Amino acid sequence: MKNNNSELETKTSSLMPMISVTVLFFMWGFITSLNDVLIPYLKGVYSLTHFQANIVQFAFFGAYFVGAFVFYLFARKGKDPITKIGYKNTLVIGLIIAAIACFLFAMTAKANLPFSVFLMTLFLLGIGLTFLQIAANPFVSIIGDRETASSRLNLTQAFNSLGTTLGPALGGYFVFNYFAKQTTGTQAVFLPYMFLAALLLALTVFIYTSKISYTEEKEDVVSKKESIFKKPYVLLGALGIFFYVGAEVSIGSNFVSYMKEILNKPESLASAFLSYYWGGAMIGRFLGAVSLSNAKKTNKFIYMVLLAIASFAIIFLVNYSLNGLVFHQVWFFIIFIILNFVFFYLGEGKPALSLGIFALVNLGLIISSFIVAPTIAVWCILAIGLFNSIMWGNVFTLAIDGLGSQTASASSILIMMIVGGAILPPLQGLLADAIGIKYSFIIPMISYIYLCFYGLKGYKIGKIRP
Repeated sequence: MKNNNSELETKTSSLMPMISVTVLFFMWGFITSLNDVLIPYLKGVYSLTHFQANIVQFAFFGAYFVGAFVFYLFARKGKDPITKIGYKNTLVIGLIIAAIACFLFAMTAKANLPFSVFLMTLFLLGIGLTFLQIAANPFVSIIGDRETASSRLNLTQAFNSLGTTLGPALGGYFVFNYFAKQTTGTQAVFLPYMFLAALLLALTVFIYTSKISYTEEKEDVVSKKESIFKKPYVLLGALGIFFYVGAEVSIGSNFVSYMKEILNKPESLASAFLSYYWGGAMIGRFLGAVSLSNAKKTNKFIYMVLLAIASFAIIFLVNYSLNGLVFHQVWFFIIFIILNFVFFYLGEGKPALSLGIFALVNLGLIISSFIVAPTIAVWCILAIGLFNSIMWGNVFTLAIDGLGSQTASASSILIMMIVGGAILPPLQGLLADAIGIKYSFIIPMISYIYLCFYGLKGYKIGKIRP
């Protein structure tokens, strides 16, 4: 009886941290995906090229590198900020910075200031989200069993994807339709970002007043004195984060322009379709959380089916209500959801194998988009979201596996590599200006080739097992 009570207390004590962090993942997913709406919107307002418009992502994700690099330097000197101020305070600081950045962004829009000022506020927003990323990802890993760390991270990432799903749908509707008809210039984004600032402040109060406790991860199979840079699988994992984030953001950033040029569709409709890309990641992450869990096989299948149906219903209803997308326009996506089930089965619930298989599938989807009819090619690109789903969680947990007290330092390095989201979108923009938007997807293709390597081999190079 005593053991049962102990288990119950453990589960209860980890519930509030999981709820808090899950809400955080949702919020920064929503904010991040709004960049995909900002890019075509600001491109039109300021008459930018593909390359210039993608500088939005350079400013936003470049902040991750700068912020995480500063964290890493402190950690190298034995003054790890997270250890000093705690996970909870790190999250609160990040939320405050992000709220201030959203407020400044709204004021910039209200005053119709130059494009460069928007970039500065987006950089500050990225700094705030860096605090959240550095603290939240390892935090999710240490508040439960090590064996189910990938499952928990995929679950929180699923809610991150719920935010990225609603971001393009709601953002596209309000920016391109509702506010654009009532305002001029950049003012259509004023109220949306004021609303985000208020939400972030409310979330700050919630986190600050919540009781959050956790148990520090014990030293595992590595020595404190051994350098992170002597562990190939960690550094290869950092490159995996670089290529994954770069590919995911590149596709999201350029899809609206892709659909406009390939099918001659307006930005508002393209933004609605884009929510299926981010929504696919949500579906895949919910399925991944179940697939990589310790649940029985029969229960796994039932849960996965129910979650897939519920997630698709959310995406469909939001887009039907806001943008009038009817079932016959989107039914093709269901075929890819079924294929997602098949490849989860082939992954056997193993993080590394699933990563390798999903990267290979995405490679095939991009190649297919080059040769099939435009209407099908659009869905090939959107379906990539389904198979992107488990990549962040799997790469992250494979890269920090067995690091013990060095987990925070490794986390800083991994978060630095989110800079891929700053570098690859402008590169794809340059390629789009040179050879057209269609074949510019060669850039994310390269990323999936690398991720296939890491999932099949790179994750175990130099890893020591007890």
